[in-house]
Amino acid sequence: MNEVFTFVDANHFIAKATLWEERDKDIKEKYEKLNNEVLPKVVFDKQARIGCQGKNKYWYGYKKHVSVDMQSGLINKVAVTPANQTDAKGLKHVCPKQGAIYADKGYCTTSARKTSAVKGCHLAVIKKNNRKNKNRDQDHWYTKIRAPYERGFSQDPKRVRYKGIVKNQFAAFMQAICFNLKRMLVIATPFQGEPIG
Repeated sequence: MNEVFTFVDANHFIAKATLWEERDKDIKEKYEKLNNEVLPKVVFDKQARIGCQGKNKYWYGYKKHVSVDMQSGLINKVAVTPANQTDAKGLKHVCPKQGAIYADKGYCTTSARKTSAVKGCHLAVIKKNNRKNKNRDQDHWYTKIRAPYERGFSQDPKRVRYKGIVKNQFAAFMQAICFNLKRMLVIATPFQGEPIG
């Protein structure tokens, strides 16, 4: 893996929750509402948080950040953070050491640009619609480049089995190893009729 072109994305992990019981505990303890400040005091999983994607997609749990080498299709880095951490802030955990990073609108922020600049990377990001310098043709091209890798991670499990960031980080790491082994078998399989060796 040479990290010349890297695909970066984040997926959500939904934690096991009994939010009705936690809401009852919240009311009993006289908290006004269930939010990310109150959650650690009343929930079973103290490190999970409420995350948001877009304007109306909320979940309770974690976020998995993934970096994939676009040449081989192998996962370079994987990191798990609380769900309330933005994609752009999670980039520091999976940012490659060089090359171009292809990312979606979640990385169209100043903090993502600073993180990539510190590592010496070019951030090829799809720009948000309200940006003055938005180039729709360029964004369409970035989307086409990202599509095969995005499709590969859409089938990942969305629920976590464990409590805490460390255990979920280890589970994500093991899933990445399994993904890479399967990918390497596909890459190393000889063409039909070609002798092995």
